[in-house]
Amino acid sequence: MTVETLPWIAGVAAGPVERWERARYLFDAGDPAGAATVLAALVAEQPDAGAVRLLLARAYYHSAQLGRAETALRELLDREPADGYAHLLLGRTLQRRSRHDEAAPHLRIAAAMGLSAA
Repeated sequence: MTVETLPWIAGVAAGPVERWERARYLFDAGDPAGAATVLAALVAEQPDAGAVRLLLARAYYHSAQLGRAETALRELLDREPADGYAHLLLGRTLQRRSRHDEAAPHLRIAAAMGLSAA
């Protein structure tokens, strides 16, 4: 990729696709807090974008913003209750918050969908 293919690097005003790419880049580069900042704005603009919501929740989780991760995951599951990965991540988030009893049902759902908490 070059600067020309990534307008957000060059400082050009970016649309939703470019901001999504920037958020993915930041997340993959180990900056989940930076990714969360970009993704939170995208979710505010496009509340029905499930993939954006899930990456936002992951960014919050990986940057130890566990309260925000929990909120984002619960909102995602309200919209997409069959998202096994969201159940798994919510279970892990609740475990990290020492709320093991609340985590257990989400981890069981994830396991039933073939996702492991290991």
